[in-house]
Amino acid sequence: MSKFMLVLCAGLVCGMPLAAPVKDPLDSSRWPDLQRQYVDDADVRFDPRVEVLAPRVAEDSMNVPVTVRLRDLPDVKRVLVIADFNPIVKVLEYEPLIAQPGLSFRLKLQQASPVRALVQTGDGRWFAGGQWVDAAGGGCTAPSAGRSAPDWTQKLNQVQTRIWRDGRNQRLRLRIQHPMDTGLAPGIPAFYIEQLAVVDEKGQPLFRLDTFEPLSENPVFSFDLPDTGDAPLRLVGRDNNGNRIDARVQP
Repeated sequence: MSKFMLVLCAGLVCGMPLAAPVKDPLDSSRWPDLQRQYVDDADVRFDPRVEVLAPRVAEDSMNVPVTVRLRDLPDVKRVLVIADFNPIVKVLEYEPLIAQPGLSFRLKLQQASPVRALVQTGDGRWFAGGQWVDAAGGGCTAPSAGRSAPDWTQKLNQVQTRIWRDGRNQRLRLRIQHPMDTGLAPGIPAFYIEQLAVVDEKGQPLFRLDTFEPLSENPVFSFDLPDTGDAPLRLVGRDNNGNRIDARVQP
C-alpha cells in the first residue's frame, strides 16, 4: 500500500473523516496549552450542563464571586477550576464524594480572563463550561489587606459556618480567616490554604477540596450536602505552612 493510501486510511474511519478538534467557545489563545497541562490533552466536551456563573465585569479583582453549577451531569468525580490568564492558573480542585458537585467561592483575577470548570465523570470523560470575566487587574499581585491588622496571626484559620436545611438537603457556607497570599506581592511569600474537607463523626469525608493561591483572602465557600440532621460535622484542613484547620460545623 502506498504512503498516500496509509495516510488516507489513517484519516478515515468507515469512510468518514476524523472529527476536527472541538473549538474553544471562549476563544482563548491559552486553551490548547491548558488542555494539555490539566487534562493530559484528553478530549473535552464543552457542555451547557456545566455552568460557570460570574460577573461579566468584576467590581473587585481581589474578590470575584463564582458559582459552578452542574445540571443533570451524572457521576461527577472531579471539578477543576482554572483562570486562563492568571499568573497562577489553577484555583481549586473539588472531589464531591457524597456532596453535590457544584460549589461557590471567590477568586482573584490579575486581568480579564476566562474562568473555567473542567469536570471529569466516572467514565473518564471531561466536560467543560466557562465565562469571560473582565477585571481591572492586579488581584494576584496585591498584598492581603488583613496583614495590616495587629492581631491577624491570632485569628489565622478561625472558621465561621452556617447551615440552611430544607428537610432533604443542607447548604453549608464556610468562611476561613486566612491571607491567601500568592507570593507575587513584593516581599511577601506564598501563604495559602492547601486542603479542606468536611468529615462526619467517624472521620469519613463528605467532600475534599484542594485549594490554591488565586482564591480570595478569607475564602468563602458554599456547598450542598445531604441533610445529616444533628450528626456532628467538622471542617479539617491545613495551609502550606503546616498550620491546621479543625473546627466544628455549626448551624
